[in-house]
Amino acid sequence: MKYEDNMIAISELQPDYLGFIFYKKSLRFFDAHIPEIPKSIKKTGVFVNSSQEEIIEKVIQHDLLAVQLHGSESPEFCSELKDYISTPLNVRVEIIKVFSIKDEFDFTTLKQFEAFVDYFLFDTKGRLPGGNGVTFDWKVLENYPSEKPFFLSGGIGLETIPKLEAFLNSKASKYCYALDINSKFEIAPGLKNVEELTTFKKAIS
Repeated sequence: MKYEDNMIAISELQPDYLGFIFYKKSLRFFDAHIPEIPKSIKKTGVFVNSSQEEIIEKVIQHDLLAVQLHGSESPEFCSELKDYISTPLNVRVEIIKVFSIKDEFDFTTLKQFEAFVDYFLFDTKGRLPGGNGVTFDWKVLENYPSEKPFFLSGGIGLETIPKLEAFLNSKASKYCYALDINSKFEIAPGLKNVEELTTFKKAIS
C-alpha cells in the first residue's frame, strides 16, 4: 500500500494483513503516514536486507505487527530480530521469511529458519524481490516437508482463481495459511483496484 485514501478503502475489505514496502528501490516504496485502520488488520513492513535497527525503527514508528523479510537474511539474523522485538520492545511482531521459487526448490533450506520465524512465504523468483506478477509451479509445494504455516504469493489474480481453487483443495495446501496478493490488483505501483479485490474476496470466501 502507498496511498492513504486507497489504504482506507482496502481496509474496509477487512484483509488480515496490509503491507508497506520499506525497500527504496521498489516503485511501491512507502515513506508516509499510515492512517487509522482497524486494529484487526496487521500492518506489515516489507524489508529487503535492511539492518535490524532500520526494521525496529519502522516497527516502532508505524506500530507494525508483522515484518516480511524478502532478502538474504540469515537464520541468525531472524533469531536476533525475534529476540530484540520480543524482549526489549515487549511486543508480539510476526516474522515472515520469504523464499523465491522458480521451477524447483531445496526445502531443506527451511529447517534452520523454523525456530525463528512465524511463517514462510513462497513467491516467484524474478528480477526484483516481489511484485513480479508471475506464478511459480505450485505443485512444487507438494514436497513441502514442514508444519510451519506459509503464505502463497506470486502472480495471484482474478484469472488464477480456478487454479487457486484447485490448489487450495489439494494436499499441497495443507499448511497454506494466507494468500499474499499484490501486483495483479494494481492500477499503478502501490495503488490497488478496490473493485477487483472485492470480486476476488467474494470468489475465494
